Amino acid sequence: MGMQTHTGAEQPKKNRMTMYILLAMVVGIGIGYFVNLYLAGKPKETVECVLQPFSLLADIFLRLVKMIIAPLVFSTLVVGVAKQGSVQSVGRIGGKTLLWFICFSFISLMLGMVLVNFFRPGSAMHLPLPDAGSSVVAHAALTLKDFISHIFPTSIIDAMAKNEILQVVVFSLFFGVATAAVGEKGAIVVTFLDSVAHIILKVTAYIMNFAPLAVLGAMAAVIGRQGLGILSTYSLFMGEFYLGLLLLVAILLAVVSLFVGKRVFTLLRHIKEPGLIAFSTSSSEAAFPKLMLELERFGCDEKIVSFVLPLGYSFNLDGSMMYMSFASLFIAQCYGIELSTATQVSMLLVLMITSKGIAGVPRASLVVIAGTLATFDIPEAGLALLLGVDPLLDMGRAATNVVGNSVATVAMCKWEGALKS
Repeated sequence: MGMQTHTGAEQPKKNRMTMYILLAMVVGIGIGYFVNLYLAGKPKETVECVLQPFSLLADIFLRLVKMIIAPLVFSTLVVGVAKQGSVQSVGRIGGKTLLWFICFSFISLMLGMVLVNFFRPGSAMHLPLPDAGSSVVAHAALTLKDFISHIFPTSIIDAMAKNEILQVVVFSLFFGVATAAVGEKGAIVVTFLDSVAHIILKVTAYIMNFAPLAVLGAMAAVIGRQGLGILSTYSLFMGEFYLGLLLLVAILLAVVSLFVGKRVFTLLRHIKEPGLIAFSTSSSEAAFPKLMLELERFGCDEKIVSFVLPLGYSFNLDGSMMYMSFASLFIAQCYGIELSTATQVSMLLVLMITSKGIAGVPRASLVVIAGTLATFDIPEAGLALLLGVDPLLDMGRAATNVVGNSVATVAMCKWEGALKS
């Protein structure tokens, strides 16, 4: 899409935005702390009434981002597939990409399993088993049949309206291959959708100007409701989880450095701001448009970025994958339920299947965990243990998802000999 060029004037602007986001986080925590302090002991309705404007700031921003995700995925993926020129080319890159995603999904899940068994953060809880039937997150047990039938949309309009990214991806792949196959007539559509992608990215630039306000609102709302205590109550569990995320990021960067060498540091500079947006809004989707732009500026081929990145948002949420195995086994430990290694591995496989296509938005992981707990007879009421700190954990896993998808895109470009220096 020809967006690699950028002026030197954009660099200070980028740095300013990063500074504003960090400043907004600090201010948000401060506001939340004082609100929590002055409203201590007040009725819950009063607290909610005061915090509502702050929650609204974050909600509006996420709604604006979600508004552009489906059309952006559709336009960029169709252009990316059509520009590959042939079904063989799409198949080759698609095959490599999916192989990469499956390998790293398994590494992420396995790392979560190993760390939670090593640290055993839930063992100190000694919780009694709750009454049957108590559940905190509505869910439907996800079967393989449900998952497979859910991949294929009955209506692309419905899939876009509900932001079912995996279904949009499936339709876009068919549409892109067909567009390439009809030749000259398809070229008009490719040009049109290329223009659409440019326009949506411009809309994105406008929306991203509101990111600091959203961050301030999100932090103020979380700390205002829970108090600063939320930062320390689960500090051990959170610390061990974040250590796991750092290990996962280190593995990802080590692997990509095999492809790009010392340019891995340049890549980090490029993905810093999308990572911060994902971290502070708890949504890897919020960073998607910006990440696309930055990867092209790093030197990734626009066709491969347009193809791999949307797929990554359905199949390659590394941070979320690690969280799902870590959290599921943490809940089992809290209730003193010992699971054999074989059971844990089968849990990983269930998570591997059911997590594919979960949206990169807050709380999606909890629904998948709820379904997995039900499958293995672990009390779903244990999810209540996570609800308080889940927004803080979501921040880390969203940022890790951004790193994972960046690394996958860069690796595919290098593999295809399409990475500009």
